[in-house]
Amino acid sequence: MTENKKKVAAYWASSCGGCDVALLGLHEKIVDLLENAEIVFWPAATDFKYDDLKGYPDDEIDITFFNGGIRTDENEEIANLLRKKSKTLVAYGSCAAQGGIPGLANMSSREELLETVYTKTPTTHNPEGLIPSEVSTRDGVELRLPGLQERVRSLEQAVDVDFFIPGCPPPPNLTQKFLGALLEGELPEKGSVFAGERTVCDECDREWKGKSISEVRRPHEVEIDPDVCLLDQGIICMGPATRSGCGAGCPEVNVPCKGCFGPPAKVDDQGTEMLNSLASILQVGEEGKGLEEERNILSGLRDPIGSFYTYSLPSSIFGGRVDDGGKDE
Repeated sequence: MTENKKKVAAYWASSCGGCDVALLGLHEKIVDLLENAEIVFWPAATDFKYDDLKGYPDDEIDITFFNGGIRTDENEEIANLLRKKSKTLVAYGSCAAQGGIPGLANMSSREELLETVYTKTPTTHNPEGLIPSEVSTRDGVELRLPGLQERVRSLEQAVDVDFFIPGCPPPPNLTQKFLGALLEGELPEKGSVFAGERTVCDECDREWKGKSISEVRRPHEVEIDPDVCLLDQGIICMGPATRSGCGAGCPEVNVPCKGCFGPPAKVDDQGTEMLNSLASILQVGEEGKGLEEERNILSGLRDPIGSFYTYSLPSSIFGGRVDDGGKDE
């Protein structure tokens, strides 16, 4: 074994697992990584146990790639443990960095979620209406499930985070850039986001004509012009409110940006930034009727929260449904 290898860990919390696969997407570059690093914890890829992790001295791990948000007590326990054992903790992917798509569940209470999943879906056969509990007994043996927390949180809302690599999942070039900086000892200041400093629009080749729009349309409702800005065509594209670094890959194939890279630098809330951008292109008529007409136009937007906060609801200014208190303090 090469001396002075970096000790690397990876963990999968509340997410789809695509970020773990993205690490393998390094292809032949992963060979270069393994020449300079030793994997010391990666449950999805190797047979590591939590006891192995608990046995490491504090700060034993040089870098941990943590993907997924914090949804369960287990997620939070391991996040704290990995923070303790790691010199550098990276929020890897949209779910860890912002809360991600699972964070849209913050618009419902925990009880509503469980009731819907286990009693109301068309494919669920549960005549007794049973809901899983954290503790149950079977044949005299006590069984435990991780507690489901009330809200999804980003990793930073649970523990201290050193760096962020956004994306759903992060593209290989950003991961390579980060690993290169790590191995060369040239990591930037703590809190840095490994992505662009501008917006997706700055990377997009589509022509923006600055047209006003009189209606909001969904992609399948229009024959998309591949050369014209999607917003000019009445399609909600989060490009103006999303950090660059992805190469505008989605708009390039006629798919509107959904915002997986999070807000640009110096923007606190992605959704309100997008609303500001959208307000400038809505076509309104007489003075004094602007607000009413804007509402009529935006009525074509079937799911505002799902559109403007697809990935960033937990880390937004309100965090979820507001009638039960909004974001936890």
